[in-house]
Amino acid sequence: MTPSESVPPPLQRTHSSSSVVPSVATEVPSGPLSGPSDTTWRRRRLLHIGSVQTFTPEQQAQGAVESTPIVPRRPTIQKAHSSYGTLPHVKSKKPGFRVRHGLPPLPDLRLPARVPSPSNSPTQLYGTIDRTFIFRSQRPISAYDASFPPLDGQPGEPDLYTEGVVRANGIRVWYSSFTSIDWLHDAIKDSTRLYRLRRHKSVGGRMRNAGDRLMGWIIVTIVGFLTAIAAFLIVRSEQWLFDIKYGYCKAGWWKARRFCCPNISEARTFALGASREACNAWVTWGEAFTDTGSSQLFRILVDRTTYSLLALLLALVSSILTIYLTASTSFVTRKDSGVLSPDFASPDDDGKVSTPPPDPPAKRKVLYYAAGSGIPEIKTILSGFVIHGYLGGRTLFTKAVGLALSVASGLSLGKEGPFVHIASCIGNIVSRYFAKYENNEGKRREILSAASAAGVAVAFGAPIGGVLFSLEEVSYFFPPKVMWRSFFCAMIAAVTLRFLDPFGTGKLVLFQVKYDKDWHAYELVPFVLLGVFGGVYGAYFSKLNYRWCRDVRDKTWLKDHPIAEVLLTTAITTILSFVNGYTLMGGTELVYNLFAMCLPGSPNTHAGLCVLDPGEQTFDAMRMIAVALVVKAALTVVTFGIKVPAGIFIPTLGVGACAGRIVGLAVQYAQWRWPAAPVFSSCEGNTVCVIPGLYAMVGAAAALSGVTRTTVSLAVIMFELTDTLTYAVPVMLAVLVAKTIADALEPKGIYELAIELSQLPYLNAKHQYLWGSSTVSDVTDREVDVIDIGHSNTVRTLRDQLARLVRAGYVDTGFPILNTDVNGKSRMLGFIGGNELEHALSIVAEGADYPVYFQSEGGGRFRTLSSSSISSIIDHAEDPFNFSVYMDKAPLTISVNSPLELVQQFFVKLGARYVVVTDASGYYEGVIDKNGWLAFLGELETKAA
Repeated sequence: MTPSESVPPPLQRTHSSSSVVPSVATEVPSGPLSGPSDTTWRRRRLLHIGSVQTFTPEQQAQGAVESTPIVPRRPTIQKAHSSYGTLPHVKSKKPGFRVRHGLPPLPDLRLPARVPSPSNSPTQLYGTIDRTFIFRSQRPISAYDASFPPLDGQPGEPDLYTEGVVRANGIRVWYSSFTSIDWLHDAIKDSTRLYRLRRHKSVGGRMRNAGDRLMGWIIVTIVGFLTAIAAFLIVRSEQWLFDIKYGYCKAGWWKARRFCCPNISEARTFALGASREACNAWVTWGEAFTDTGSSQLFRILVDRTTYSLLALLLALVSSILTIYLTASTSFVTRKDSGVLSPDFASPDDDGKVSTPPPDPPAKRKVLYYAAGSGIPEIKTILSGFVIHGYLGGRTLFTKAVGLALSVASGLSLGKEGPFVHIASCIGNIVSRYFAKYENNEGKRREILSAASAAGVAVAFGAPIGGVLFSLEEVSYFFPPKVMWRSFFCAMIAAVTLRFLDPFGTGKLVLFQVKYDKDWHAYELVPFVLLGVFGGVYGAYFSKLNYRWCRDVRDKTWLKDHPIAEVLLTTAITTILSFVNGYTLMGGTELVYNLFAMCLPGSPNTHAGLCVLDPGEQTFDAMRMIAVALVVKAALTVVTFGIKVPAGIFIPTLGVGACAGRIVGLAVQYAQWRWPAAPVFSSCEGNTVCVIPGLYAMVGAAAALSGVTRTTVSLAVIMFELTDTLTYAVPVMLAVLVAKTIADALEPKGIYELAIELSQLPYLNAKHQYLWGSSTVSDVTDREVDVIDIGHSNTVRTLRDQLARLVRAGYVDTGFPILNTDVNGKSRMLGFIGGNELEHALSIVAEGADYPVYFQSEGGGRFRTLSSSSISSIIDHAEDPFNFSVYMDKAPLTISVNSPLELVQQFFVKLGARYVVVTDASGYYEGVIDKNGWLAFLGELETKAA
């Protein structure tokens, strides 16, 4: 039966369920290239396909059509989508592909029971459809695949997007949350846009071409500037909030102690209960709440009590903001799918739903977008995953405010890592004002890569290191053009922050140091030992934090009480901070003092770390630093992962710096004790031959390399912190040793383990897999539902197929479109994504029993779809039930006899969402989607372990 034979004649419209769903005109999809409609509106239209109710003329005159539900009454559908995370398994007699490979499906969908259709004519259900309304010539600019406006006043110019992309790759709608982008489609779309733009040689065309070339540079300039401003505000706020726990400034309550007492700015941390002799303008809470006759012990008690209460308050506010403003269930946009939510088909009050599954679906994991550092999620997003809201304005506000509060509370965390997330939020928000990046997720990730570099630049004052960090650790696709723009963005951010001067010292970061002495050959041995320490610490810290999150945080009462966990952690941290002065210091101040070089004759002893008498002070200082090391390391294990904005850089640098300072003091003592030893002959009797601060810097670099597994970027960051390449060899040696040791003990760094905990679909392009005897056939999914054009495909049947697709867990793929011959062999005609099918069905939801068909390029019984016919379908709406415009007519295919490494390269190098498998004769075999491939790689890693 040909499409023309299967189309019933149009009759009078009857009122369908969609007519009573409240919506505004702008939310109704007007065609293949229309903008996204309201999520709830689309969901209801799909649910109500096939439901009908008739009205008398009197009821219609009284407005019953607009007020009476067409289908059995259902509860209000909340605007919330499920997040990624732990998914439930659905039991079945025969284990499906997902179950066999350890990839759980989504929660079951419960569709409303079908309303029997009148037997006389299917046209009673839908009647005549206003196709001129469905397909408008004026397409909203918000459409993802919007066509291009005429150039140079040439309205008759052919639509090159339609001719170039739609013919082969099909129309795409907006990507839903927790799905992967189609890198190939976005690359084709941008290539077509550039061709159309640059083929015009007129003055206006050249100007538009120049503006297009400059657009990316303008965006990264804005992003760099705004990132520096955000960093300045966060740093200044954190300084004041941290110091307010100790007291306030009489000269101005808004001043931090550094600016209230500029003469002692290098020794910001002071003992609780101390007097005002050092700075008369600063008033401690012990002095403010007690009289002059109070004892020193009572003042210390008041100081510590106030400190503890304010620390708990700051952490509490940060946690409340994070949990109540950035829960994943609170984010929904019109771009999201209407069917990928567990409440797509919730039971109605009358119980008129299909038979429920034997086991109720488990509650999916809820994530908090502002919590943590954000780098694991940024890595996943840049690899092609979509998380709507994670880089939005609400998350940006919560992350910035919550970060200042959480760091000021004294928790063992840092603000440097979250700067990457904050900069990425700024990059995402700015790029959305430019259609070139707003309507192309692949291009937008170029801006996000540049923003990540700016985030590291303002965090460490290292623009070159920021570019390398974005290349080495964060970005997935980093062509030379992106590198140049990232460098420019990082430079703008660093220069702007330098003019703003957040610390009042002219430095971009507080712990920027300079050493005036060179290192000696004998020091290579302790540098190697520090590298070994960094590798061992990094590996076991990652293991312990992973197991704490998996076995304690996610399996005890802490899982359901995240605020209580934050308060408990803050209380324990506050109590342990009173052990000595180093544990009481903030992370940045501790690293600064540990890095500092002791100058002879200087009154600043850096909180006692400058040993003036090695014989008397060395071992006391080493003991206090060792206590601080143990306390900071233990607290970081349980702190990283709580529901507040938190970075891992500063705590790790602090632990490594403590270890390095201890080794440096030990070497300094040995040189003082045995100055004539042959190993110290290069000192030539100089008593100030060893720089303990240099050892602290090397130890910090080694520890951070062991935890994050960064190498080149970390070494360059350290070079920029010291403004010299003199210490390149010690830093590089320690970093390489640390990474080697850490990889041997634990192959995955802290970010990879965090991705694994969150079950993010991140495909690690750097990992080398051993395929063994596995073949393509082993990973091919032959159970995926297909659309056979030889069968009758109606709006209702395709809706049911879409529901089954979601129920089986195939949320990031779609349907192969096949043509089965008389021998039962199926040829591949194309592929339609789940989001595209949902969009198409929501447009024609009135015609439940109306046939839907697909056309392919070429001859046979299927009509040839030329570029002109495509244009006429889109612009003039010849047949809205022809879903060919959504079909990918050239999907990536691979032979079942191909090596698995080729499949890996398809997903890694081409960014494929799915690969269609064919046999040696070209007949359809099955599909390999990205989630299934990740599950297969997980099996390989488990076997290898």
